[in-house]
Amino acid sequence: MKILQFIRANIITILTIISVFAGVAVGITLKQVKPQWTEREVKYVEFPGELFLRMLKSLIIPLLTASIICAVGTLDLSLSKKIALRSITYYGITTLMAVILGIILVVTIQPGANIKNKDFTATGSKTKPVLTQDTLLDLIRNLFPPNLIQATLAQYSTHLEPANDTAHPYFNESDYLTYTPTERYEGTTNVLGLVFFSIVFGIAMGMMREKAAPLIDFFQSLSDAMMVITGWVICLSPIGVFFLVTAKVVGASNLGVLIERLGMYFVTVMLGLTIHGFGTLSVLFFLATRKLPFKTIGQLAPVLVTAFGTASSSATMPLTIQTLDHIGVDPRVTRFVIPVGSTINMDGTALYEAVAALFIAQFRGRSFNFGNLVAVSITATFASIGAAGIPQAGLVTMLIGCWMVMVLDTLGLPSEDVSLILAVDWLLDRFRTTINVIGDSLGAVIVGHLSKNELKDLPVEDKMNADPHELTELTKGHITQVV
Repeated sequence: MKILQFIRANIITILTIISVFAGVAVGITLKQVKPQWTEREVKYVEFPGELFLRMLKSLIIPLLTASIICAVGTLDLSLSKKIALRSITYYGITTLMAVILGIILVVTIQPGANIKNKDFTATGSKTKPVLTQDTLLDLIRNLFPPNLIQATLAQYSTHLEPANDTAHPYFNESDYLTYTPTERYEGTTNVLGLVFFSIVFGIAMGMMREKAAPLIDFFQSLSDAMMVITGWVICLSPIGVFFLVTAKVVGASNLGVLIERLGMYFVTVMLGLTIHGFGTLSVLFFLATRKLPFKTIGQLAPVLVTAFGTASSSATMPLTIQTLDHIGVDPRVTRFVIPVGSTINMDGTALYEAVAALFIAQFRGRSFNFGNLVAVSITATFASIGAAGIPQAGLVTMLIGCWMVMVLDTLGLPSEDVSLILAVDWLLDRFRTTINVIGDSLGAVIVGHLSKNELKDLPVEDKMNADPHELTELTKGHITQVV
């Protein structure tokens, strides 16, 4: 009976895993029948998967903006401004540190580099003619789009054009005097601008309180509607993944190199998640509480097992709150930090997105400068806010693919390259969710420890004794019900 319940709850994930192995098997079989496939033939095989990715991309803007506006706008700061500020500061610091760690690892290990096969470097390895400082300035410009409608279609970019015919074809920053800067809008969604506006808009709604209730209801309804549509698209994920994986295998003239690089990518992500979960977060915990976190992590064992099994921080939330209550964390803190954290604090997801984007860039032979790294850092951090924990394991994996498309756009990489990482994403999803839950739980302990004085002056409300399972409604955005 339990096995049937498990299968029903994870049917999409199970079918997606099967489709990955089936795609590899069919791809290898087709390669035996015909060793060399033209690019046009590979595109035909990939076509159903391409349609699936196009449907996912169409969901990004409404799902992203609505989820971020709801997540920020429904934060109830009435518990204590200091407690809320500590919580949000913790979220921001840990997420940014996770992204930076991921970037350091992928630049150091270079899991996608040293690819000699021409099929894997089709996009070319010639350096894009742009200065690092121009990239950074463009990043700031795109945070403030002059036209929100235009931001959904294009982002601002500075390019350097050769001033004369003697300019060297392979750009070097030392040769910038031979180039003339030109301004243009590229046909890529200005995700940073939309995310920044959504955060500011959410903050404004939070400050308006009751007056903003109609707007909050509207964006909550929009977010819920988009989740319904996303659910429909996710039902097609096994089919889409099957054709995407099959096309990658058929189009790879050296399958061994592809598997080797994918293995290095898996190791890099796992190394990053391990260091962040048991290193970075542990150091922050010790600095805040002057205690080692391992006893607390040990007490959280049932929570972490549940997080790994469900691949959803929101589905794990009731057990997380209940466990933290039992180990002595103030209920007023757990019922604020955990629901909010399960919505906007996604350390493992942010690290994963940064590593995946740069891995794909290396795999495709696409060079990137310091400005690109900063852009990936900010985009992955903001994107992790939108990747809210959904209590359906199969849904999480493909939503992450949705956000990954967004991060790939930052580097100008084709969205179909998401298929490169889908073969192992179903497993990595469970590990990054576990790290997300560790981050939320340790954050609750840290905030509770630092907020002892404020908690003494706050009244204990009846809602603090509510059944943690009732708080699952918070995953729909009703965070204001916490206090």
